[in-house]
Amino acid sequence: MAADNSKNAAPTALRRELKARHLSMIAIGGSIGTGLFVASGATISQAGPGGALLAYMIVGLMVYFLMTSLGEMAANLPVSGSFATYGARYVDEGFGFALGWNYWYNWAVTIAVDLVAAQLVMAYWFPDGNGMLWSALFLAIMFGLNAISVKGFGEAEYWFAAIKVTTVILFIGVGVLMILGIVRGGAPEGVWGNFALWSQGDAPFAGGFSALIGVAMIVGFSFQGTELIGIAAGESENPAKNVPRAVRQVFWRILLFYVFAILVISLLIPYTDPHLLKNDLGDISVSPFTLVFERAGLLSAAAVMNAVVLTSVLSAGNSGMYASTRMLYTLACQRMAPRMFSYVNKRGVPTMALLATTVVAALCFLTNIFSPQLVYIWLLNLSGMTGFIAWLGIAISHYRFRKGFEAQGLDLNQLPYRASWFPFGPIFAFVLCMVITLGQNYEAFMADRIDWTGVVATYIGLPLFLLIWGGYRLVKGTHIVKYKDMQLGSNVD
Repeated sequence: MAADNSKNAAPTALRRELKARHLSMIAIGGSIGTGLFVASGATISQAGPGGALLAYMIVGLMVYFLMTSLGEMAANLPVSGSFATYGARYVDEGFGFALGWNYWYNWAVTIAVDLVAAQLVMAYWFPDGNGMLWSALFLAIMFGLNAISVKGFGEAEYWFAAIKVTTVILFIGVGVLMILGIVRGGAPEGVWGNFALWSQGDAPFAGGFSALIGVAMIVGFSFQGTELIGIAAGESENPAKNVPRAVRQVFWRILLFYVFAILVISLLIPYTDPHLLKNDLGDISVSPFTLVFERAGLLSAAAVMNAVVLTSVLSAGNSGMYASTRMLYTLACQRMAPRMFSYVNKRGVPTMALLATTVVAALCFLTNIFSPQLVYIWLLNLSGMTGFIAWLGIAISHYRFRKGFEAQGLDLNQLPYRASWFPFGPIFAFVLCMVITLGQNYEAFMADRIDWTGVVATYIGLPLFLLIWGGYRLVKGTHIVKYKDMQLGSNVD
């Protein structure tokens, strides 16, 4: 298992220095980034206003169930390896191995996504600047924040998240005032004139069901980061109390920050607006949030909003570097990765794992060879699929964890936090994750000639995960853990 995480542990162990306020902000702050501020335009332009709103609501409900599942396991067994450790304990050792490497790769690539997005955001002010230099600068800042200490990371992320949360609340407030006609920028016909945008062209569900499934991966990418609750639990001061508190807040925050924001955007910007993020990315440096402020006549506020988008990019990348570093560290502690990655300095930072993650994040420098917009799409697709695999792992692990709990005759009241709606919650999350994952590019199989290039680009993450899992089982001779043999965590041992 992972190294001892107690606060009074040896200098070479992780330290429990994240307070309740850190954990709460990390829970929501890690998921507010380019997905909401930048990529949200793609969901509206491709699926229409109704399709985008429905996609965010359905995936948001799925994420809520996933977080309650993860919260139950994390409060019971708080380790930095989180669901990779749970997968190994409650499903199969090889399953946990594959989940851990998948998640490390997922977040390491997501850092690169955020760094490419940072280039495109900076182009708002410096259109002729060298984007690679901006990526190098921001990568150095992220590395520095993570190299200080876990408390330094937590404090930085707290204030980053606070800026983003405040911005989204102000955005929704200004948007509502525009819709009501109090602030200019809404429809001249009055309040109900804004709803006319929902009847333009093929709205509200442009593209039909196929478009809805297509944007679900983008929506899923927007929500990635909420599972950081489980990773940060291993370094929380009081996980049995703080993890459940953070989980309970997830649903309402999802409703406020995502659903309300998308509703405001869809009522103020036509889904056919050429500035919205489309398949060719158009002008990604101008997010839908910035467009709304510009329509309100707040040009200076639009520049400030772009600065907030930049802050969110840095924050999301910072959280990603933390998550991937801790996952690689835990894999090394469990002898599932080279032992050198388990090295922790006197400040409680796994420096070798941090360096390895930084190297993968340097994929952002591919923009020096290819188009920044093209690299952004490649990396977005890669990280999106692996994120859904991680969520599938959480749903499976929780279902088997609870079944093992019942099979061993243990009292559910022993659990510090118990997920409601079991078994519906994890089953619903698993089925929806699977539908979105498998249906992501189903049109490629329905053409006269199968688009194998598109198929490989979309689905490569699935066979790779199965190959890693199967290879580990073959080499190590592992098998599915029986319910009666499960190690169910420190609180029930």
